[in-house]
Amino acid sequence: VCPRGQRTDDNKICRECMGSPDRYDWLYLGFMAMLPLVLHWFFIEWYSGKKSSSAVLQHLTALLECGVAAVLTLLVSDPVGSLHIRSCRVKKLSDWYTMLYNPSPDYITTVHCTHEAVYPLYTIVFIYYAFCLVLMMLLRPLLVKKIACGLGRSDRFKSIYAALYFFPILTVLQAVGGGLLYYAFPYIILVLSLVTLAVYMSASEVEFFKDLLVRKKRLVVLFSHWLLHAYGIISISKLDKLEQDLPLLALVPAPALFYLMTAKYTEPSRILSEGGNGH
Repeated sequence: VCPRGQRTDDNKICRECMGSPDRYDWLYLGFMAMLPLVLHWFFIEWYSGKKSSSAVLQHLTALLECGVAAVLTLLVSDPVGSLHIRSCRVKKLSDWYTMLYNPSPDYITTVHCTHEAVYPLYTIVFIYYAFCLVLMMLLRPLLVKKIACGLGRSDRFKSIYAALYFFPILTVLQAVGGGLLYYAFPYIILVLSLVTLAVYMSASEVEFFKDLLVRKKRLVVLFSHWLLHAYGIISISKLDKLEQDLPLLALVPAPALFYLMTAKYTEPSRILSEGGNGH
């Protein structure tokens, strides 16, 4: 077993991790950092109510919490006090699950040599979630108590209660599926952003461009999904070849444009009426 901050080389000798995360590693950490923020925003919007004027301030507070937590996480990581971190390079999926490869030389005694071969990509996420949770408990209840209007006494704290549920879920997800998420997160971003955009536009009954311009909130949601699309495309391509990868970003608005151009042909009432006329 190697001490934290080290991993074995090809000769099975522990060597200190002196490298820096590459672009894909930073994109993975950015994805893991975005998860609690997006969930915060979703539940704040879900429980704030249409007449509540506190939603915007709660959104900004959630952004502040996650931003400060990210900075603190980088500062406490090695080297301490710097926004730079040193890391070991991820070579394969099994690097994330060294606990599954403890050898049993005589098939009786198991030699426990589990260590963080992907240092610090595995544990740094747990540290970030802990900071997010502490900052939320320090800041959000006071804010919600003072500014939440139009909500009942029991409803105003529901977004905080929701966070107390999803943080343990995210922690277990990272503990069990960290390696799988590392390789699959670009495709997860693209699929989820496409599905949620279609569901939102359908639920909001957005059929034409003018429907988007009526309410600024719809434009904010649309641009947020476009940013997620771009993030997923950048994560897949890694921007290794700029002349080939940058044009792919032109595909970002394509799903929304396709939806707006075809929504009028899939209106349920129109389909039912045409079906009735056909009979």
